[in-house]
Amino acid sequence: MSTSKSSLAALTLGALGVVYGDIGTSVLYAVKEVFGSGHVEFTHENVYGILSILFWTLTTIVSLKYVTLVLRADNHGEGGLVAMLALASQSVKDKPALRRWLLGVGIFGTCLFYGDGVITPAISVLSAVEGLEVVSPAFKKAVIPLTLIILFGLFAVQKHGTAGIGKFFGPLTLVWFAVIALLGLSHIVAHPEILWAVSPHYALGFMLDNPGTTFIILGAVVLCVTGGEALYADMGHFGKKPIRLAWFSVVMPALTLNYFGQGALLLANPAAVKNPFFMMAPDWALLPLVGLATAATVIASQALISGAFSVTKQVIQLGYLPRLRVQHTSVKDTGQIYMPFVNWGLFVMIALAVVLFRSSSNLAAAYGIAVTLDMLITTVLTFFVIRYGWKYPLWLCVGATGFFFVVDLAFFSSNLLKLFDGGWFPLLIGGVVFLLMTTWKEGRALLNTSLRADALDLPSFLEAVFVAPPTRVAGTAVFLTAEPGLVPNALMHNLKHNKVLHENNLFVTVRNHEIPWVGLNKRVEIESLGHDCWQVIVNYGFKNDPDLPKALEQIKGRGCNLDPMLTSYFLSRDIVIPTVHGGMALWREKLFSQMHHNASGAAEFLNLPSNAVVELGSKIEI
Repeated sequence: MSTSKSSLAALTLGALGVVYGDIGTSVLYAVKEVFGSGHVEFTHENVYGILSILFWTLTTIVSLKYVTLVLRADNHGEGGLVAMLALASQSVKDKPALRRWLLGVGIFGTCLFYGDGVITPAISVLSAVEGLEVVSPAFKKAVIPLTLIILFGLFAVQKHGTAGIGKFFGPLTLVWFAVIALLGLSHIVAHPEILWAVSPHYALGFMLDNPGTTFIILGAVVLCVTGGEALYADMGHFGKKPIRLAWFSVVMPALTLNYFGQGALLLANPAAVKNPFFMMAPDWALLPLVGLATAATVIASQALISGAFSVTKQVIQLGYLPRLRVQHTSVKDTGQIYMPFVNWGLFVMIALAVVLFRSSSNLAAAYGIAVTLDMLITTVLTFFVIRYGWKYPLWLCVGATGFFFVVDLAFFSSNLLKLFDGGWFPLLIGGVVFLLMTTWKEGRALLNTSLRADALDLPSFLEAVFVAPPTRVAGTAVFLTAEPGLVPNALMHNLKHNKVLHENNLFVTVRNHEIPWVGLNKRVEIESLGHDCWQVIVNYGFKNDPDLPKALEQIKGRGCNLDPMLTSYFLSRDIVIPTVHGGMALWREKLFSQMHHNASGAAEFLNLPSNAVVELGSKIEI
């Protein structure tokens, strides 16, 4: 019993560091942006109204939508938009048109994650370093360079993995939540009446008296739920219970106390509106608070970077991006990976955002469109999961998701007002990624169609070959093929140039499925084709780590025994030739051709031994 309690405590502490770092640092800028927008007249009633709106936004979107409803929609224990997308598409697999539409919407939502992944670290770290301006205006010139140095340092250490520093995330974030709660409490004690703002009638009163202003400021209010998606995305790492426990016992109370403390400070000193969070602290605590806030924002950014690696790997295995180089940074935890291209691509875009927008207030204008559209997409996908996957009655599904749909739509609509003030930036990033993903997916489909059109039927081909069999050489040849039952190009080239056939021949197709994990009992399917030849299908989920040699060990004792020392892997390295009358616009075919050329080799992706791989090239027109 004590072991399970200590395990739950450890997971809850871990969840604090990884899941709630982002939402925990929103206190740095949320209140400042709402009152600093210039749309809200500074009165006691309005301070109460805004605090009430912030409190009920946290309650509605995080407590009710994500913690209570969305966390129930787990895909074999996994969460996140990719897992939700796979779950939704599986729920409507008997409705092909609807399934295609859902896949398109879900993939676009996944692309928006990258836009959010650029804005969030930029606004978090920048807002923390801006605390130096409160210490002394002389520090103003140092804010941008210092922010860029901190961000560069964060991205530079990614290749070493987070195992070493990860154990400090939870305790440090716990200290952060304790500090922000105490800061808030110190001002609430002076104005305890501010706690009445918990009542929803203040929020409703403000909305009814100022409907136009309410709509406009929702774009700033949404800043208080930055990182709300993370608690669903990280469900597979920590489980539902620790995430829920951390939210209700630590995060929600600390955020509420801090927001209400900022409100109490504003009632006492309206001039504090320029940076209410840092102005809550006494002078002696300012520098340590800036240091702690910077550490907290670095931790929040780290969770997002790790999330970008994880999401990219999942999307690659779902077939929407070309293979990229993946390095495992931990022997114990296979989930800890490093992707150099994603890492430095993110850094360049984040640095660009910092230099382009130059302040957290300007970045706040860019933030919101991507994240609110993601929230809206999550709500839509949840409806299809509970309606078609769980078979709940229509009235219940509409009731459960309809309310959140209206709330998400209101936030998204308000954020559209910021489109020309910076909202275009994350949308542009998401749009470019979506173009790349759809081009890759359609290009792969065209390539497979072209390969099928030119390919021969494997069983018939083998029968013809063995009428006058070529010389057989010792060992096993593994031929990788995209489609089972077709003759791989590598086999044709091997017979044409080397005029030999191995003792054992495996024709292997690797299949990635729309579920997170495929167990070892379902990993390998094998069928004998005669003449010591076998058709093998290897199955992976989008969170499995592909390791073909390890998977093929399972066929021992099933008619074919592999000796790793006598096994060669034959791969076709296709060169794609775009054509004018192809299936896509010529510029997209050229883009696909370039992506195909730059994709990392299948050998590295499938963990094949480099000294046992033979690559044979061929040109294919699409």
